[in-house]
Amino acid sequence: MSISEWRYFLRRMTGLARRGLSSLRARGWRATLSRARVHLQPRVADTGAPLWFPPAEPFTPFAVPHGDAPVVSIVIPVYNHLDHTLACLRALAAHPPALACEVIVIDDAGTGDDTPRVLPQVEGLRYHRRAQNGGFIAACTDGIAMARGEYVVLLNNDTVPQPGWLDVLIGTFATHPRAGLVGAQLLYPDGRLQESGGIVFADGSAWSYGRFESPSDPRYAYVREVDYVSGAALAIPRALLERIGGLDARYKPAYYEDTDLAFAVHAAGYQVLVQPAARVVHDEGTSHGTDTGSGIKAYQVRNRAVFAQKWAEVLATHLPAGSVPAPALLHRRQRQVLILDEAVPQPDRDSGSLRQYNLIRLLIEGGAHVVFVPTARAHGGRHTLALQALGVEVWHAPQLDSLAAWLRQHGERFHAVLMVRHHVADTALPLLRRHAPRARTVFDTVDLHYLRERRGAEVAGDTAGLRAAERTRTRELSVMARSDVTVLVSSAERELLRADAPDVQVELLSNLHEVATASPGWAARRDLVFVGGFGHPPNADAMQWFIGEVFPRIRARLPDVRFHCIGADVPDALRALAAAQPGVEIHGHVPELAPYMDGCRVAVAPLRFGAGVKGKVNLSMAHGQPVVATACAVEGMHLRDGQDVLVADTAEDFAAAVVRLHEDEALWSQLSAHGLRNVAEHFSLDAARDTVRRIFLD
Repeated sequence: MSISEWRYFLRRMTGLARRGLSSLRARGWRATLSRARVHLQPRVADTGAPLWFPPAEPFTPFAVPHGDAPVVSIVIPVYNHLDHTLACLRALAAHPPALACEVIVIDDAGTGDDTPRVLPQVEGLRYHRRAQNGGFIAACTDGIAMARGEYVVLLNNDTVPQPGWLDVLIGTFATHPRAGLVGAQLLYPDGRLQESGGIVFADGSAWSYGRFESPSDPRYAYVREVDYVSGAALAIPRALLERIGGLDARYKPAYYEDTDLAFAVHAAGYQVLVQPAARVVHDEGTSHGTDTGSGIKAYQVRNRAVFAQKWAEVLATHLPAGSVPAPALLHRRQRQVLILDEAVPQPDRDSGSLRQYNLIRLLIEGGAHVVFVPTARAHGGRHTLALQALGVEVWHAPQLDSLAAWLRQHGERFHAVLMVRHHVADTALPLLRRHAPRARTVFDTVDLHYLRERRGAEVAGDTAGLRAAERTRTRELSVMARSDVTVLVSSAERELLRADAPDVQVELLSNLHEVATASPGWAARRDLVFVGGFGHPPNADAMQWFIGEVFPRIRARLPDVRFHCIGADVPDALRALAAAQPGVEIHGHVPELAPYMDGCRVAVAPLRFGAGVKGKVNLSMAHGQPVVATACAVEGMHLRDGQDVLVADTAEDFAAAVVRLHEDEALWSQLSAHGLRNVAEHFSLDAARDTVRRIFLD
């Protein structure tokens, strides 16, 4: 190595040793050992998208996003390091956000490189050079004063924002209405996690949560309220920033101003969140190094004391220095609810998943921290990401090895556990009694499986199926007897259980839907629709009957009407049947149901067997779409034939009801209005709030 490389190596080792001793004094040996172990452990591969970096090439003029009416103002303070600044700007140029934005660079009177000559050549960039050096806070304050956007984003010049980062970062304010400050997940250039939000201890010292770990680790990959987020990449509404007075000048030239900003946002009644889906690579220490014993970095030590004095009363409630942060500690002030199911819910694919997803929303709104563990251990792709965006701690392989081992480590922290479906609950209950002894065990039947199996066997005349249904009944009732609470979806099932299991404690928590505030009327709609996944046997049977026996009768009277059949896993036999029937369109799974819910005139639910409450009926009614159904399909749903729904059980009667509803505008309007009212009263999120609170949060 050259002399300069040896000098760098020795200074770095000296800095690490100093930081290690400082950590021992401030945090104790347990926390210091925890950090050392992270440095020494083998690196876990990130399962996210590969990091993007701009090619290193000589400067040629390019353009950054810009406009006259920006929603977001990106403020980048710089002091030399032109190569880093250009990499940051090229990243913004290469992957422009959907949001209108402006980019403001404040040059803090740097010397020794070509920044003043090069940056004015970047098209669309608002470049301002300060008359004299004032430090990070002064440069940011100048940029904030120039900002025109609704949101201000502070971004270090030694960052490379990843594609999509800004839209996700700003979108967090819409999905989390109490958010006042949102930070990105910071990554090292090698892909390891630098910070997924920060923790501040009672003495004012800080911990970069997840440092050097995998960014996809379940502990760090969900939206979470944090003590602070790094000023390297954060967003805040400009009005709120002005209201709290901007960055506090007492921390000049730099350090602890972002932590102070977060505490001021908390004090104003807002949340400070980290958004892991907004990924930003940060070459930490480019400007001032990492050694707190010299240079500008020394202000980090000085400003910690300033910060601790200013916020002493608040800090008294924080974790003591020496604590090793973990989810159980970070969420210690919340009721923690565990959900066990085979896989994460897919609300765009089946009604049971939509119900579960909306239940999770209600739990979060009620102040709970929700943890989801899929017993199959698989990452659910975009569906896992959707839960993490809500703030759900979702575990999966490789960090989830086995349910038993996971519960041994985490079980003590839970106040309630929801076990979804009897086969999951049957295997989980012994583990929960051992490792989560204080948790209320809640068994969610989804529907009574033994009732559905019995009815299906009866329709098919299957005696072996009847015997299998009786075995399912024995297992389901055994799980109910061993659980603290059993959740049912329909009043009809509750009545059945009063006879089958009178001693079981039962709560009714039905389907959960958002009710449309406005929906298209009769004249704006046409045709028929069915929605249901074909992995569910009652749906496959219903469509065989409807397409084969009912729809030809409808088509004979309405020759132009079309039938849209929507649902995943369509059987080949059903496709063949549909191909022989004019007017039938088999769509399979569609990513967005709204066009069919708002565009089709009549929904059909021709189920000949089943159990529980039928989400397809609720879904249509929640969109103001009237329904023709069998008696089985509307069981336990508080619906009246002829007033809220049309009910028919023979092929001829079903076809006649569909034709009548499709052509009678007055009847259609009546059923549409009554269906909306039914969902609001019995199947909406508002209707379920008290029950959810009683089961999980009291």
